[in-house]
Amino acid sequence: MKDKRTPDTTVINPDRRDFMKKSTALAGAAGIMSFVPDAIRNTVWAAGSEGLEKTKLTFGIIPLTDCAPIVVAAEKGFFKKQGLDVVISKEASWANIRDKVSIGALDGAHMLAGMPIAATLGIGATPKPTITAFSMDLNGNGITVSNELYERMVAADPVAMKTRPTTAVALKKVIDADKKAGKEPMTFAMVFPVSTHNYELRYWLASGGIDPDNDMRLIVIPPPQMVANLQSKNIVGYCVGEPWNQRAVELGIGHALVTDYEIWHNNPEKVFGVNLEWEQKNPNTHRAVIRALIEACAWADKPENRKEVVRLISQKSYVNAPVDVVDNSMTGTWRYNKTEAPQPMPDFNVFYRYAATFPWQSHAAWYITQMYRWGQLEKPVDIRKAASQIYRPDLYRQAAKDLGIAYPTIDWKTEGTNKADWILKQASAPISMGPDAFFDNMTYDPSKLMAYMKGFKVQNMKVSMADLAKLNK
Repeated sequence: MKDKRTPDTTVINPDRRDFMKKSTALAGAAGIMSFVPDAIRNTVWAAGSEGLEKTKLTFGIIPLTDCAPIVVAAEKGFFKKQGLDVVISKEASWANIRDKVSIGALDGAHMLAGMPIAATLGIGATPKPTITAFSMDLNGNGITVSNELYERMVAADPVAMKTRPTTAVALKKVIDADKKAGKEPMTFAMVFPVSTHNYELRYWLASGGIDPDNDMRLIVIPPPQMVANLQSKNIVGYCVGEPWNQRAVELGIGHALVTDYEIWHNNPEKVFGVNLEWEQKNPNTHRAVIRALIEACAWADKPENRKEVVRLISQKSYVNAPVDVVDNSMTGTWRYNKTEAPQPMPDFNVFYRYAATFPWQSHAAWYITQMYRWGQLEKPVDIRKAASQIYRPDLYRQAAKDLGIAYPTIDWKTEGTNKADWILKQASAPISMGPDAFFDNMTYDPSKLMAYMKGFKVQNMKVSMADLAKLNK
């Protein structure tokens, strides 16, 4: 059984939030390889490329700023350095990503953190064992509403709307008023049923006493189409990744209410996913891909490189969005509305710091709890076992050892217990970590999954807690 212990922590300077200062933590996390000459490092990596099972690869992405690790790895030569010839395929939807990886049309892809879990457990499609050995980033999403709804929320509870992070308290009052007046439920959108966005939006709504399945309509819209649907009044709000929150703000058609960083500091967002069968046939290739992505994330997380990241991903073949819109969040700021100046948010996009690339099995288990909470899983499973089969830190560690970087030596950690920066000591070398607090002050202990799930005040579970408890003692 994997180590269940929570990490030893040492609180360090809680005021050190500036984006530029955090480059020191990045430099420290680079580990001993930072002292090795490039020529020697290249020789080490090249030696591992001789046994690649497959060198010509196609990876899928969705046009979001957090496709950056794959784009950077391709554009800056990190894939090539590992002996890989990678073509990037921009896909129209997450369903396309899921289906093309499933049938082998894509070797791997930019995936939502919940997608490998859903694919393996058969949520929304025929079960296909899918794994991830690499987390692409932390944070990166936001919840945006129309100007009209924002104004109604301010009128309903001006005090709540002046407090950040913004809660769903005012929205609950608007919804209650609509019910009393006999109006149809309002419509919000998210990007995919098993998306981080769906679970973040639902978590935020439920914290304000809103039942997302009965108090409103939730529909699926691909990320690039969110702004147009808000503008045409098909929806009144959405949860999406960047640049589609800031795009609505820049156009003056919406207000960004809250970011996912504010909901849950340094939450896992995207992963790089592959079929288990593909990994078993191409273990050396997969390991080389992970090495390239780790390097790309380390490069992309350096403040001095963020402007170039913006330039690369803004291109038509990738995100296809105005540079100034992409630049806002990617360079550590966030704009809530068009009339307000951008606010500092240095951790809105984290690609490497805080062990961001490590696939924590505790994160996988958290997503499974949400799948149960909202009735997506209808049969009891051993959550810890499923998490350990789908999220593969063992494969990550192999690549990390090749690069000589620090990596966690545990697979599970608590969330919501650190409101300031801290040090992960249960690692090959100490790793600087960021806050992990939830905005509602909840805590998540993966060694007490049933107790955590019993704490959901708003939920629509389809599995009895008694049946679930039999497999999750």
